Amino acid sequence: MDTALADVVRESDASVALLYVLPPDWNALWLTVMTGAPHEIAAPWTRVALTDPMPVADAVRERRLVWVDGQEEMARRYPRPALVLPYDFALAAAPVISGATVWGGLVLLWPGTHPPQLSPDERDAVEKGCRHLGSLMQQAADRGDPLLPTGRPRLVPPPAGRALSPAEATSVAAFLDRLPEGSCGLDLNGRITFITPSAAGLVGADPADLLGSLPWEALPWMDVPHVEDRYRAALVSRRPQVFTVLRPPDVWLSFELYPDSSGISVRITPSDPSDGAQVPKPVAAGPGRATVLYHLMHLAATLTEAVGVQDVVDQAADQLLPALGAQGMVLMTAEDGRLRILGHRGYRAELMARFDAIPLSSDIPGVRVLTTGVPGFFATFAELRHAYPLTVHEDGMAAWAFLPLIASGRPIGSLLLAYDRPHTFPPSERAVLTSLAGLVGQALDRARLYDSKHHLAHRLQSALLPHTLPRIPGLRVAARYLPAARGLGVGGDFYDLIRLDEHTAAAAIGDVQGHNVDAAALMGQVRTAVHAHATVGAAPDDVLAAANRLLTDLDPGLFTSCLYAHLDLARGRACLATAGHPSPLLRHADGHTERLHVPPGLLLGIEPDARYPTLEFPLPPGCVLALYTDGLVEAPGVDIDDAIAALAGLLEHADPTDLDAMTDTLIRHAPTPGDDIALLLISPQPDRE
Repeated sequence: MDTALADVVRESDASVALLYVLPPDWNALWLTVMTGAPHEIAAPWTRVALTDPMPVADAVRERRLVWVDGQEEMARRYPRPALVLPYDFALAAAPVISGATVWGGLVLLWPGTHPPQLSPDERDAVEKGCRHLGSLMQQAADRGDPLLPTGRPRLVPPPAGRALSPAEATSVAAFLDRLPEGSCGLDLNGRITFITPSAAGLVGADPADLLGSLPWEALPWMDVPHVEDRYRAALVSRRPQVFTVLRPPDVWLSFELYPDSSGISVRITPSDPSDGAQVPKPVAAGPGRATVLYHLMHLAATLTEAVGVQDVVDQAADQLLPALGAQGMVLMTAEDGRLRILGHRGYRAELMARFDAIPLSSDIPGVRVLTTGVPGFFATFAELRHAYPLTVHEDGMAAWAFLPLIASGRPIGSLLLAYDRPHTFPPSERAVLTSLAGLVGQALDRARLYDSKHHLAHRLQSALLPHTLPRIPGLRVAARYLPAARGLGVGGDFYDLIRLDEHTAAAAIGDVQGHNVDAAALMGQVRTAVHAHATVGAAPDDVLAAANRLLTDLDPGLFTSCLYAHLDLARGRACLATAGHPSPLLRHADGHTERLHVPPGLLLGIEPDARYPTLEFPLPPGCVLALYTDGLVEAPGVDIDDAIAALAGLLEHADPTDLDAMTDTLIRHAPTPGDDIALLLISPQPDRE
């Protein structure tokens, strides 16, 4: 396997190779062998799910070669890996197949100087190598050999360089020692393999202490992000890199990195801090790469928790503006042929209102990116005016980046970043900006779906719950509904009051398991079933039995508690039946409050032939019957009997002549709503109208 992988790298002239294995009946690829780079470079992708937005996952899932010609295309198509490796390189990913079986995937990297397309010879080498690797994996599986590594992926060393004779080695060492500057060598893991005395003198360390170590670990003053970043850039792009570091207290050193397949040669020279060409100076573009990457990583993490469009707007603005040194941000999309402003920061609301809902036109900056998915960067207003001649400079900004928001391979919106000073956008920054826009686009797509479901659920629940309760002579009622503080904010709690005839009425309250659209829809079916059987005069036990048969026939996979009360106002009596619902409370006219122990019945939807015993009791004028769902009394770590007793105490001391105030009191003392709360208070009274 190692030889076959080395052959592919040599014949395709690639610089890095990663071989993934797809175990039978698994849905993830595992990195098993790699060459040309250290383990740390590929650490984030040791395991790749087949559904991940990664080139190797697409190649294996779709059984085709995936080609990415450079940094900007990687940022546009695969923002996650581009964000962690924002360097200039080309990539090919191909499935490793034997017969009809996909055994894994192969990823190859080329230097950033590679032409935009694979040559026919390179493509042939990749396809031939994948077939060979697939055949080897098939043979290993037939022998029963394990394909997955037991530890870290195996690292295949690069080909050995030209062997030097002792005389040549001595001559090379003398040559290097005579040079006025310092020289050292790094292997592919970044460790120092040799260093000249002059180089050791420049960095102020003993050569023996440096050999075999990482520079940023052996020399504390080199432990700055851009040192390792430039090493990684040299390794991945195979292009020379230059950086300058201050050796305390006042010695500036310049490092030039020259990479190849075996390692990196480093030239070290003193640097004049007054020479701007050698020492990087602060620029007005904003914080450095370390700060930018920190904010972008944080943005990636926080966006996974965004649950609505406004969350995405707020989190993107909070992270991006300080990280990138930008002063303005606008999130836009297209709806029904018009531009829609989803959110903004750093712009006047009046200006945004003028652009919101205007017809789409190619003359408007940012509209083109909505339709083509191609980003636009304008360092000055002159550049923007050249691209959009009709543009009026009215936002007070001096530079702009229009970035596509891509989700599922299509543009769903655009992100505008604006700067109050002219701002150049070098290729590396363009790639970072495009990557972050991809992350925002994916989060926005999820957030819009969430908002749509949230709106639909609320409309559904609003349609299913009673808007008003009927006026029934001799009866005063009050009701409240409070949605849960989690999920979509909707659920299956319901209540109802039904006028049966001149002297009788019915009340129902219930709780469908769950906090989603399915729960709300099932709640509507249960409430309708209870209402229908109540209006034909069925007894409480028969009403619940009929609703139970309906639910078991529907088999929704959700269970429902329900309590049904038949109220005979002429006789001053009530009859209750319950299907696993919390016990109601009865406040007598003298203030004494008791818990009514209704014979328990099974939850609706469990057993089709379940029976529901009843409890009959007096319901005289002046008493208050309280029906509620468990959200009013349940809380973590609180005994349910103690919670119901506390609720009874509140009911006992409340004013029975003002049921609305009584409901407010009971709701106000409820636990923090982690569940829906429904409350229905019923009080028989002589009709005073």
